[in-house]
Amino acid sequence: MFARTPRLLLRPGWMEDASALAEAFGDPAVLRNLTRAPASYGIDDARHFLSLPQDNCLPSLLAFSRTRGAPRLVGGCGVHLGEDGTPELGYWIARPYWGLGFATEAARAVFSMARAGGVSGIQAVHFADNPASGNVLRKIGFRHTGRVEQRYSPARGAMADCLVFEEGVAGRMTIDPAMDLYEDALPALAA
Repeated sequence: MFARTPRLLLRPGWMEDASALAEAFGDPAVLRNLTRAPASYGIDDARHFLSLPQDNCLPSLLAFSRTRGAPRLVGGCGVHLGEDGTPELGYWIARPYWGLGFATEAARAVFSMARAGGVSGIQAVHFADNPASGNVLRKIGFRHTGRVEQRYSPARGAMADCLVFEEGVAGRMTIDPAMDLYEDALPALAA
C-alpha cells in the first residue's frame, strides 16, 4: 500500500530505512507517547520492525516528506489490532516535524485506506498528557468516548492514563473514503 498526500508519501518501510527510522524513533520524547515501542530504540529494533510481514487490510506505513531532493522520514502511521481485537489507529512524528500538521495528514490518509479496505470500528488512544494527539484525532473525525484506560508505556516504564477515541460520524460515511486519496485527480476524472 502506498498513499500520496499534498506533502507526504506514505509507504511500507524498507530495510534501507533502518538508520533513519532508528534515529527518528530513538528520541525519548517520541517514544514516551507510544504504547507499542520498546523503551529504547536502536538499529536492531528498526531492522526487526521492517522485517515484519504487512497485513494488506491494516496499513502500517512510514511517512516521508515529498521534496525535490531526497525524501525525509517524518514519521509513521498505521492501524493495528488492539489487545481486544479492535482496530486502532496509531501514529508518530519525529520531533523536528512536530506542529507542522504531518500527523493529521498521515493519519487521515491511513484512516481512509483502512476504511477503503473494509476495516471499521476503528479506535485510537493517546496519553492524557499529550493533548496534541487528541487534536489530530478530532481533526480527522474521531471523538472522545469519555473513557480513560490505563496503558503501559515502555519508555515511561509505567502505566499511564490514555483517552479513548472512536470514529465519529465522518468515519462512518457511506461515500467511498478512498476517493479522498485521489482528490487531486477528481477534476481530470470529471472531464
